[in-house]
Amino acid sequence: MTDKKIIYLDNNATTAVDPEVFEAMRPYFCELYGNPSSIHTFGGQVMHDINNARTQLANLLGAGHQNDKGEHTEVIFTSCGTESDSAAIWSALQVCPKKHKVVMSKVEHPAVLNLGYELERRGYPVSYIPVDSHGRLDMERLEEAVDDDTAVVSIMWANNETGNVYPVEKCAEIAHRYGALFHTDAVQAVGKIPMNLSESPIDMLSLSGHKLHAPKGVGALYVKRGIRFRPYLVGGHQEKGRRAGTENVPYMVALGKAAEVAGRYLDDENTRVKALRDRLEAGIAERVPKIRINGDMDSRLPNTASISFEFIEGESILMLMDRLGICASSGSACTTGSLEPSHVLRAMGLPYTAAHGTIRFSLSRFNTEQEIDFVIEHLPPIIDRLRQISPYWNN
Repeated sequence: MTDKKIIYLDNNATTAVDPEVFEAMRPYFCELYGNPSSIHTFGGQVMHDINNARTQLANLLGAGHQNDKGEHTEVIFTSCGTESDSAAIWSALQVCPKKHKVVMSKVEHPAVLNLGYELERRGYPVSYIPVDSHGRLDMERLEEAVDDDTAVVSIMWANNETGNVYPVEKCAEIAHRYGALFHTDAVQAVGKIPMNLSESPIDMLSLSGHKLHAPKGVGALYVKRGIRFRPYLVGGHQEKGRRAGTENVPYMVALGKAAEVAGRYLDDENTRVKALRDRLEAGIAERVPKIRINGDMDSRLPNTASISFEFIEGESILMLMDRLGICASSGSACTTGSLEPSHVLRAMGLPYTAAHGTIRFSLSRFNTEQEIDFVIEHLPPIIDRLRQISPYWNN
């Protein structure tokens, strides 16, 4: 390891654990280590803390229902966003046994998209809704795809590569016209944009802790009150019988604290962080020719910039930025290693010469103007250097 400063602009892949979150979870490793399912007080107090974390997360989501004990019942803790996605979609198929169809977009995260492919192999009909050149969902095709055989519609709230925010509530209304359930993968949206699920038609929502400054290895699934649910993991009575397995207490507490902190920073996310993102895009556009800023300029996450540098390879850009301590990505971290262009960019119809040279910059509240200016200063020479040796650029 070197002592060079790291400029971390890959927050859609994962985030740093917030110091407040780390301190909140610390006691549950060596001091408050009781099993929350135990009958003794030592374990019982831990269950109280899990329920407090559930309340913190419900508050961020705007999920208002509580039982007669004052507990928020619509939040189920899981191990990650992928588990939450699978649990939601499999449950919908089980509680609607006479319906078989699943509808999702072509730009879903692999956690949903690859589940769609697996369902097809098992004989379920799956419809994949296209997007336009800006990554906007084709709502007419969605309406055509949903029918009386549809069990569940799953449309992500925000895209992990372009940052596009989708009209998930309108999508839910379309699903409900045909008696289908609606699920959204909100992994990238939670903590970045305001939510009020108590007044939303959304039936189920997935999220992941490590995208909002909690540690890796914890997530949650929101299931609206009154929606039938079949557990994905069967065993003990944990999570009120909806997700078996001994509770991962430190991480549940961490996710609750991260949700509380994220709520305090929502305004900052949508003002200061957004301004940093815009500064980055404008600075690069001013200094580098032949670029594309991808996505829906009217409906994007405040922290995400997808920029295509034509006629060069994104992997080469990343390697040279990495030498300067700049961390970014060429798309989803879950598809790193593939030589194929991003499925999101392919669905948007980007030409080969642009798709292969696309870099995703994703910011967080820990980024500064000085870091953004460093990237604006040092990235253009990298692009120029690579284009000088590119056969496509010189032709």
